Amino acid sequence: MRYLLGVDFGGGSSKATLIDEEGHIITTAAEEYPMLYPHVGWAEQDLEALYQAFLTNIRNVLAKSRVDAKDIAAMSIDGATHIGVLLDETNEVIRPAIHWTDSRSAEEAAQLAPLKERFIELCYNAPTPTWTLPQIMWLKNHEPEAHARIAKVIYLKDYIRYRVTGKLASDFIEVEGALFYDETKQDWCDDFLAMADLTRDQMPELHEPAEIAGTLLPAFCKESGLSPDTIVAYGATDTVMEIFAAGAANVGDTTIKLATAGRICPITDKAYPDPQLFCYRHVIPGYWYPGTGTKTCAQAMRWYRDTLGAHEMEQAKMGTLNAFELISEAAAKVPAGSEKLFFHPYLQGELTPYQNTRLRASFTGVGSYHTKAHFDRALMEGVAYSLRDCMGVFARLGIKTADRFRIIGGGSKSPIWRQIVSDVLDMPLQRVTSDDSSIGSAMLAGVAAGVFPSFAAAVEACSQLAETVEPDERNRKVYDEGFEIYKEIQQAMENVYNKYY
Repeated sequence: MRYLLGVDFGGGSSKATLIDEEGHIITTAAEEYPMLYPHVGWAEQDLEALYQAFLTNIRNVLAKSRVDAKDIAAMSIDGATHIGVLLDETNEVIRPAIHWTDSRSAEEAAQLAPLKERFIELCYNAPTPTWTLPQIMWLKNHEPEAHARIAKVIYLKDYIRYRVTGKLASDFIEVEGALFYDETKQDWCDDFLAMADLTRDQMPELHEPAEIAGTLLPAFCKESGLSPDTIVAYGATDTVMEIFAAGAANVGDTTIKLATAGRICPITDKAYPDPQLFCYRHVIPGYWYPGTGTKTCAQAMRWYRDTLGAHEMEQAKMGTLNAFELISEAAAKVPAGSEKLFFHPYLQGELTPYQNTRLRASFTGVGSYHTKAHFDRALMEGVAYSLRDCMGVFARLGIKTADRFRIIGGGSKSPIWRQIVSDVLDMPLQRVTSDDSSIGSAMLAGVAAGVFPSFAAAVEACSQLAETVEPDERNRKVYDEGFEIYKEIQQAMENVYNKYY
């Protein structure tokens, strides 16, 4: 029996999944690490903390599965999209990686705004603080000594892969988040690179995600317990790996993601460059997944747990449920609409449909009759309203979506959150047995190694439908009215945030 290993790096944790050649999950391991918030609007990650989480997960997978490391045919790594890692001449990390939710480069993005149409034409995406270009422009303006040391720009999962294979490169999907890669020519755009005082010599070589990067370094094998015969694919971003794992492999298939960010992504057979969408290629050649972006989704729940969930975390130490499950249980006991308590999930500003880094999160409409459980449910409903706010973009562009969505991401594990999203969107939601991006990476590793003869074969082996959540008709009126109030609150507060934040 041959085995395949996939490893994901998200906003707050890494997960490793081992599957066999028939698509069965053998075991998983997960390890958290902190998101760093050194200043308001900043979000960074310590690459060494991520690497140590990676090592811990690999060791735990081997220990739990008792699989002979020599039988692990291939591995692939994915990571949160376009988190730039800056290396010096000795390939050492220059500074913590700026996370894609970071909004410090709003001024630099605004400087690029007059060229928005040009960016959309060439890069298929509009300039915002999400992308690598304005982030490195910020670095040039505020940390010139660090900028001067840049010898190579790669991305989060590329750095981890470099540590285990010695191969310094990236993939074609990842660099679509750079904002200096010309999609029309499939080449770097020298004019856009120059805006950040970069050159193509500082850019990585590029490969298809399912190409083989090489095998594992002996030193890493000694450290991790893996075999030097295990091949490693170049890999891709976490979202495309989740979409792949969920079985979204045909035009119109649509996924809705409750992860660090919230995403709705239909599969298309062409690109849809638009300022309200993130436009990326699918790992399956010829397909794309243009997607909306709710900037703070499951990350809002994690913030809520860490900031206001001390009671649940203490309870979790004494019981069998974790803090998120306890919050979900309490939320399920509150009526739909949270008795007009609203949450807007703009902890780091917002992407679709506002593209405004100044927006801030809020609980609105608090009354003396509201309990902690009302806040639990209102947070989930607020994220669902934000996702509904994104849906209008697809109608405007004429993008076909499915009549039922595949729901993925860590937040989808909550039964009440799944139901709330189904109710707010008035959309049936399907869950597959396993949708984690680490599953998608294991599937991709299988394609790279020839364990699966095609992408379709990987989907057939690994993506199985688990259940369908139907919208509760009794809640339609509540959420239709609630969404209108949600929008009015956003419109009323936007001027305040634009003025003072």
